[in-house]
Amino acid sequence: MIAGIGIDVVDIERFAASLKRTPSLATRIFTPAEMLLPLSSQAARFAAKEALAKALNAGKGLSWLEAEVVNLESGKPEFFFRGEIANLVDGASVHLSLSHDAGIASAMVIVERT
Repeated sequence: MIAGIGIDVVDIERFAASLKRTPSLATRIFTPAEMLLPLSSQAARFAAKEALAKALNAGKGLSWLEAEVVNLESGKPEFFFRGEIANLVDGASVHLSLSHDAGIASAMVIVERT
Protein backbone atom coordinates (compact mmCIF):
# COMPACT_ATOMS: atom_id res chain seq x y z
CA MET A 1 0.00 0.00 0.00
CA ILE A 2 1.30 3.45 -0.89
CA ALA A 3 1.58 5.51 2.29
CA GLY A 4 2.90 8.69 0.69
CA ILE A 5 4.13 10.35 -2.47
CA GLY A 6 6.36 13.41 -2.67
CA ILE A 7 7.81 15.39 -5.54
CA ASP A 8 10.07 18.43 -5.60
CA VAL A 9 11.69 20.59 -8.28
CA VAL A 10 14.74 22.82 -7.74
CA ASP A 11 16.04 25.61 -9.98
CA ILE A 12 19.77 24.85 -9.95
CA GLU A 13 20.96 28.47 -10.36
CA ARG A 14 18.68 29.65 -7.58
CA PHE A 15 19.92 26.79 -5.39
CA ALA A 16 23.54 27.81 -6.11
CA ALA A 17 22.72 31.39 -5.09
CA SER A 18 21.22 30.13 -1.82
CA LEU A 19 24.35 28.11 -1.06
CA LYS A 20 26.56 31.10 -1.83
CA ARG A 21 24.43 33.48 0.25
CA THR A 22 24.30 31.09 3.23
CA PRO A 23 27.49 28.98 3.31
CA SER A 24 26.38 27.00 6.38
CA LEU A 25 23.35 25.74 4.46
CA ALA A 26 25.37 23.02 2.73
CA THR A 27 26.55 21.51 6.02
CA ARG A 28 22.94 21.40 7.30
CA ILE A 29 21.64 19.68 4.17
CA PHE A 30 24.42 17.41 2.91
CA THR A 31 26.57 14.64 4.33
CA PRO A 32 30.32 14.92 3.62
CA ALA A 33 29.98 12.52 0.65
CA GLU A 34 27.08 14.51 -0.82
CA MET A 35 29.06 17.75 -0.51
CA LEU A 36 31.68 16.36 -2.92
CA LEU A 37 29.15 16.01 -5.75
CA PRO A 38 28.57 18.47 -8.60
CA LEU A 39 26.01 21.22 -8.03
CA SER A 40 23.33 19.59 -10.22
CA SER A 41 23.60 16.36 -8.21
CA GLN A 42 23.41 18.30 -4.95
CA ALA A 43 20.30 20.09 -6.16
CA ALA A 44 18.71 16.74 -7.06
CA ARG A 45 19.57 15.39 -3.62
CA PHE A 46 18.04 18.45 -1.97
CA ALA A 47 14.91 17.86 -4.06
CA ALA A 48 14.95 14.22 -2.91
CA LYS A 49 15.05 15.21 0.75
CA GLU A 50 12.21 17.70 0.26
CA ALA A 51 10.17 15.07 -1.61
CA LEU A 52 10.84 12.60 1.22
CA ALA A 53 9.49 15.04 3.80
CA LYS A 54 6.35 15.44 1.69
CA ALA A 55 5.92 11.69 1.26
CA LEU A 56 6.30 11.16 5.00
CA ASN A 57 4.08 14.15 5.81
CA ALA A 58 6.83 14.94 8.26
CA GLY A 59 6.72 18.72 8.33
CA LYS A 60 9.70 20.61 9.70
CA GLY A 61 12.27 19.52 12.22
CA LEU A 62 13.89 16.60 10.42
CA SER A 63 17.65 16.55 10.03
CA TRP A 64 18.54 16.24 6.35
CA LEU A 65 21.81 14.60 7.40
CA GLU A 66 19.75 11.57 8.48
CA ALA A 67 18.62 10.91 4.88
CA GLU A 68 21.65 10.48 2.64
CA VAL A 69 21.18 9.79 -1.06
CA VAL A 70 23.63 7.17 -2.28
CA ASN A 71 24.02 5.45 -5.63
CA LEU A 72 24.10 1.70 -6.04
CA GLU A 73 26.71 0.19 -8.38
CA SER A 74 24.05 0.26 -11.09
CA GLY A 75 23.71 4.02 -10.62
CA LYS A 76 20.23 3.74 -9.08
CA PRO A 77 19.79 6.30 -6.28
CA GLU A 78 18.61 5.14 -2.87
CA PHE A 79 18.27 6.66 0.56
CA PHE A 80 20.46 5.60 3.45
CA PHE A 81 18.55 6.45 6.63
CA ARG A 82 19.77 6.98 10.17
CA GLY A 83 18.38 8.56 13.35
CA GLU A 84 14.81 9.85 13.58
CA ILE A 85 14.14 9.46 9.86
CA ALA A 86 15.16 5.79 10.06
CA ASN A 87 12.52 5.37 12.76
CA LEU A 88 9.88 7.09 10.60
CA VAL A 89 10.49 4.81 7.62
CA ASP A 90 11.05 1.61 9.62
CA GLY A 91 9.48 -1.29 7.76
CA ALA A 92 8.64 0.77 4.67
CA SER A 93 10.03 0.58 1.17
CA VAL A 94 11.13 4.00 -0.04
CA HIS A 95 11.41 4.42 -3.81
CA LEU A 96 13.42 7.32 -5.24
CA SER A 97 13.86 8.78 -8.70
CA LEU A 98 16.13 11.75 -9.52
CA SER A 99 16.64 13.85 -12.63
CA HIS A 100 18.47 17.01 -13.61
CA ASP A 101 18.46 18.75 -16.98
CA ALA A 102 18.07 22.24 -18.47
CA GLY A 103 18.77 24.00 -15.17
CA ILE A 104 16.21 22.03 -13.17
CA ALA A 105 16.69 19.18 -10.68
CA SER A 106 13.75 17.03 -9.62
CA ALA A 107 12.98 14.09 -7.39
CA MET A 108 10.06 11.81 -6.72
CA VAL A 109 9.66 9.66 -3.62
CA ILE A 110 7.11 6.93 -2.94
CA VAL A 111 6.79 5.42 0.54
CA GLU A 112 5.21 1.97 0.49
CA ARG A 113 4.13 -0.01 3.54
CA THR A 114 3.09 -3.64 3.50
